[in-house]
Amino acid sequence: MSDIVNPAAGGKAPSSAHTASRGKALTGEAGAGAPPETRGRTTIANSVVEKIVGMAAREVPGIHSLGSGMSRTLGAVTDKVPGGRPSVSRGVKVEVGERQAAVDLDLVVEYGVAIVDIAADVRTSVITAVERMTGLEVVEVNVTVDDVHLPDEEDDEETGGRVQ
Repeated sequence: MSDIVNPAAGGKAPSSAHTASRGKALTGEAGAGAPPETRGRTTIANSVVEKIVGMAAREVPGIHSLGSGMSRTLGAVTDKVPGGRPSVSRGVKVEVGERQAAVDLDLVVEYGVAIVDIAADVRTSVITAVERMTGLEVVEVNVTVDDVHLPDEEDDEETGGRVQ
């Protein structure tokens, strides 16, 4: 398996002791006979893992939105700016190491769902998606439920403002 390195965590590529000298073929992990997965390194940015986590969490039924109150408010404003798009990673923080990742999520759940069950479903979805797509081991997924969306509450993101 190739090395997975995160530059933000100070990861460095393993140095190769192999050098080529006058017509000799390189052998070992950098040589022509080495398996492809050992030739080089893969670097995964934090933002990539954040997007994977955001998409995986949103797929769980009963999740209304991601983010705490302030980040949702600021996000609603930036989403309305021409050319702005909703942020998939709003409410998601990750720490990515060379081989592991840790996730913190802020959620708003729909009224009536069992919070303990939805937190377990979110953890399962996030861990499965991140490990499958990146090969990183997810060591923890911390879930914070910041709010409950009531059926009769208006959604700032859906209404488009007071004046039409």
